[in-house]
Amino acid sequence: MIRETEAGPYTGRITADCHIHTEFSTDSETKITDQVERAIELGLDHICFTDHMDMDYPEGEFDLDTDAYVKRVLEVQEEYKDRIRICLGVELGMQEHLKERQDAYLAKYPFDFVIGSMHLIHGEDPYFGKIYEKLGDEEAYREYFRATLENLKRAPKIHTLGHLDYAVRYGKEKDKYYSYERFSEEIDAILQYLIDHQIALEVNTAGLRMLGFTNPHPEVIRRYRELGGELITIGSDGHVPEYLGYGFDRLPALLSDCGFDSYAVFRQGKPEFRKVLGKI
Repeated sequence: MIRETEAGPYTGRITADCHIHTEFSTDSETKITDQVERAIELGLDHICFTDHMDMDYPEGEFDLDTDAYVKRVLEVQEEYKDRIRICLGVELGMQEHLKERQDAYLAKYPFDFVIGSMHLIHGEDPYFGKIYEKLGDEEAYREYFRATLENLKRAPKIHTLGHLDYAVRYGKEKDKYYSYERFSEEIDAILQYLIDHQIALEVNTAGLRMLGFTNPHPEVIRRYRELGGELITIGSDGHVPEYLGYGFDRLPALLSDCGFDSYAVFRQGKPEFRKVLGKI
């Protein structure tokens, strides 16, 4: 979850943003049509709305009104069908005990794309900072990665793993105690699981604003490729129109340097591949 206040430019050649939030997420007040109009203004040709559904989140803050959400996205999809492709997605907060409920939930709705994300460590959202006071940054990050793997093993059918190193965004000292090398054992286990189960790795550009690097860090993206990973998705995690496509101008060079010449968008649960159009 992100609370946003500043704007950022888009001048790149990645033309699909597959992680976008609206007023249907508790942490956004943005109307769906405002996000669509901004995407068209930026020259994007594919977007996917992925509002939050975090079952059993503390105080029930991120419980999505899915019936109303799906109805509205499908209306806008029809309204803008000649101007931009709009897909229906959801960002699910993964917790081990939720698999059966989430399986039933996903079976009920026609989602094109499902992001599985980790927003809690031992029931606490890193956003609020208490976990770092208890454990310190390094141990909190390690617990986050360990919990991510365990939650993946009990996850419903997801298409991509969202913002792998999300916990680093909110650490007291951010990336001072974070690098791929420091957590290589835990991160490699996650990446190998994604590869073995054909789950994509999301490249989330919100990290560029918050940390100066994507989530996950380019070292992790490169390692994913070294291990044989081929599926990546791209999303701005934009909760306001100003952040759609944020940092996409930097991605062709970054992805090429990490060994990728394509990325995937999902439609009706199936990946479609798009070329990364060279370096800028």
